[in-house]
Amino acid sequence: MNVLAFFGPFLGGVPVPARLDTIDRKILKELQDDGRITNVELASRVGISAPPCLRRVRALEEAGYIKGYRALLDEKKLGYEVTVFAMVHLASQAETDLVTFEEFVRSQPLVRECWMLSGEIDFVLKCVAPDLKTFQAFVEKLTAAPSVRNVKTSLSSRYTRSEPRCHGRARPGHPD
Repeated sequence: MNVLAFFGPFLGGVPVPARLDTIDRKILKELQDDGRITNVELASRVGISAPPCLRRVRALEEAGYIKGYRALLDEKKLGYEVTVFAMVHLASQAETDLVTFEEFVRSQPLVRECWMLSGEIDFVLKCVAPDLKTFQAFVEKLTAAPSVRNVKTSLSSRYTRSEPRCHGRARPGHPD
């Protein structure tokens, strides 16, 4: 394999993949399944030796394919019994208002995720709280936040699936 054709620029002495090949995709899948896997075990699972596996992982990190490693926590065991989705409609979609709202959201510990949407709703927030009273106090702050026109909430009644992963396949129309 022509190393220069496979790898793009070098970041910090580590070559960055110009595109993902089958091994890179296997590495990403295995790390999504178990972020604490040892490099030796990872190399074994993807079918290469440990040193090139470590180089590939570092290249994937440097290129931004791997943003970080986190522990998945059980919110209920930590006392967050309530999960609620808040749909937020802003009075204005001017960039300054969007930035102001996003800064407000970042400062709120009950907000776990914030997604900007197109359509009727401007943002959907995934919130967790120890109880409904605490969440209601947050909703009062949320509705009073700058540029917020209205807020609709939906209480989660059941948790079905969490798959925070990209599948190890090439995108349609893209080479492996």
